[in-house]
Amino acid sequence: MANKGLIFCVCQGTCPSFQQMNIFEVVNTLRIEKLVDFVGIHPQLCAEDGDSFFEILLSGINDKIDKLVIAGCDPNMQRKMFRDAFENAGFDKSKHVGVDIRNMTTEQAMEAIKKVLI
Repeated sequence: MANKGLIFCVCQGTCPSFQQMNIFEVVNTLRIEKLVDFVGIHPQLCAEDGDSFFEILLSGINDKIDKLVIAGCDPNMQRKMFRDAFENAGFDKSKHVGVDIRNMTTEQAMEAIKKVLI
């Protein structure tokens, strides 16, 4: 069975690009539909504590996660920002899938994330 995780980054919860979305409805729906095995919400993964978050969460569990979806900003930016943290945690960065959910409604964000999970 493939283990899939979802980390939701909300840009401090104050960014206008997240105002049309109920993040809790998004993550709860995906969890209830059993599309992910675990969900996490972080206020700002691009901050220094984002690296710590990844290093603690991902250290030593590379073999237990098949896909880690990070919903937040541009996937290309995510690859650059999280590269060192993934490397320090020993996490295979090819398992990371970024999804840009900025300026989306709740429904649009759910659909965007579902596309990469299914």
